[in-house]
Amino acid sequence: MDFRVFVEPQQGATYGDQLAVAQTAEAAGYSAFFRSDHYLAMAGDGLPGPTDSWVTLGGIARETSTIRLGTMVTSATFRHPGVLAISVAQVDEMGGGRVDLGIGAGWFEAEHEAYAIPFPPLGERFDRLGEQLEILTGLWGTAIGETFDFTGEHYSIKNSPALPKPAQTPYPPIIIGGGGPKRTPALTAKYASEFNIPFVDLDTLKAQYGRVAAAVADAGRAPDSLTYSAAFVVCAGRDDAEVATRAAAIGREVDELRSNSPLVGTPGEIADKLDAFAEAGVQRVYLQVLDMSDLAHVEFFASEVVGQFT
Repeated sequence: MDFRVFVEPQQGATYGDQLAVAQTAEAAGYSAFFRSDHYLAMAGDGLPGPTDSWVTLGGIARETSTIRLGTMVTSATFRHPGVLAISVAQVDEMGGGRVDLGIGAGWFEAEHEAYAIPFPPLGERFDRLGEQLEILTGLWGTAIGETFDFTGEHYSIKNSPALPKPAQTPYPPIIIGGGGPKRTPALTAKYASEFNIPFVDLDTLKAQYGRVAAAVADAGRAPDSLTYSAAFVVCAGRDDAEVATRAAAIGREVDELRSNSPLVGTPGEIADKLDAFAEAGVQRVYLQVLDMSDLAHVEFFASEVVGQFT
């Protein structure tokens, strides 16, 4: 099982905070550092304020060397597809080909209202996501010296030189996730190299993995051409007292956390709970690290839990 670190900077984090987690994760042997793509805190004051995901990842790409970098997930409502294609390709080049693009339709209406970002109805957001995926892969996949054209309901492109190209060929891995029963599996099967479902119980995860696997088969893809991943909040400790201390630091109750995440408890407890998710098909786990100041937590999980799955 592969393990990645995932943070939520909109809750209150500077670039330096994020860099410290990324560098700690790299040194500890995690395969990737991911961050959310949000502009408004879901709780609390969010001080000192949001940081842009792709600006941040560009900086981190220059201050790390091996760890992969990505978004969980970029909102398709935030950026025009041509601009997003340029940003992702540039960060990929800045890091020597280490970017994964997680992308979704967008869901948090309040942040759109807070920063003058249009927020269309759900159906339109999925339509736009589909067109963005077609444009992104089309721009990146266009041969140098040729041009790319696209005409859709929401976006049109004419005579684009389709530059710059990302460092990875044909383009960075695309991650699609969520619990949508129809359009999410279909888009995953068409465009993604990884499917992620966040913060769900085992039965919900199994059901959605089944729908995605069926869509992959219907698309004529090999079953092993898609990586299946999940995300959970992490709260680990050497004993119950340390777990309780870390739960208090993020304003959560231990019993509530234990009921909602397999990554809560002592190393042995976590390993036992993760076994069931591995059997259900989880190949990669994203640790949602909510206390970014607790770098020892990131190191502890790597040394005491990750090693049980390698």
